[in-house]
Amino acid sequence: MKIGELSTDAFAERARRGVSFKMGPFTTRLTTAYRDLTDTVHYVYYDHSMDEGPFADFDVTIKPPAGLRRWIRKQALFVVDGTPMFEPYPGNLTMPLFEWGLNWCIAGLGHDYQIIHAAVLAHGDRALVMPAKPGAGKSTLCCALAHRGWRFLSDEFALLRPADGRVEPIPRPIGLKNESVDVIRRFAPEAQIGPLWRETQKGNVAHVRPPADAVARMDESAQPAWVVFPTWAAGTPARWEEHGKAEAVLRVADHSLNYPIMGEQGFDMLVRLADECACLEFEYGDLDEAIAAFDELAGADA
Repeated sequence: MKIGELSTDAFAERARRGVSFKMGPFTTRLTTAYRDLTDTVHYVYYDHSMDEGPFADFDVTIKPPAGLRRWIRKQALFVVDGTPMFEPYPGNLTMPLFEWGLNWCIAGLGHDYQIIHAAVLAHGDRALVMPAKPGAGKSTLCCALAHRGWRFLSDEFALLRPADGRVEPIPRPIGLKNESVDVIRRFAPEAQIGPLWRETQKGNVAHVRPPADAVARMDESAQPAWVVFPTWAAGTPARWEEHGKAEAVLRVADHSLNYPIMGEQGFDMLVRLADECACLEFEYGDLDEAIAAFDELAGADA
């Protein structure tokens, strides 16, 4: 059963007891009584399937802290397998806490994969991997491509399989910050954007529901074909620049969240990724131009 097949009330009631759902290769179990959180999870994970099995990779509880603190100021704890992972967070920001906490879980525990902080989309069976620093426009560009015919795999993580180097999808909601929310509202009015969470550590944040097709195909891996380092600069025409393979390996390693843990295997995987992909810099200032440039790239490399 999909999450969206339940009413918001029925989903909230399940979440009080614990509700599990699949997101790519991982299963998350969420237990919480925060209604603003369950309503948002219901909306942005609408097409994800619930899992009735007893096992979950990440057993997450979002709850108030104990003691007097809960009465003085509304706060929330992110708890994994019974252990609080962070300091209490503002209780009116439960969805950002849940999503950022899941990022921590995947980066800290998902070592069956080489984990790269990157957006990932696919054109046919060919995957586009976009590592980027904060402020580079990665999530905005990823969301735009996902609503213009590219299959969405992830906004946060490229999960490379050691056996064959293919990318495993993990289609979670796309996090947009500040001005990007209105940019996507104008560019893709069909995008299903959840509520705006104000004054988080990253500013104002909203989450975009992954396209239903991306969720339905979350078991379909893709072969990396392009590694692109995007940069947004206002008023800049879309342009490509080839990137040296050796430097690309070093830059991707900087974005790899478990590179030291993977050791020699991790190095070999990043070398293979750069070897088998076109490695490019991409600068843009307009989303329509950017989409046209990526479509042309995919067509030229067909």
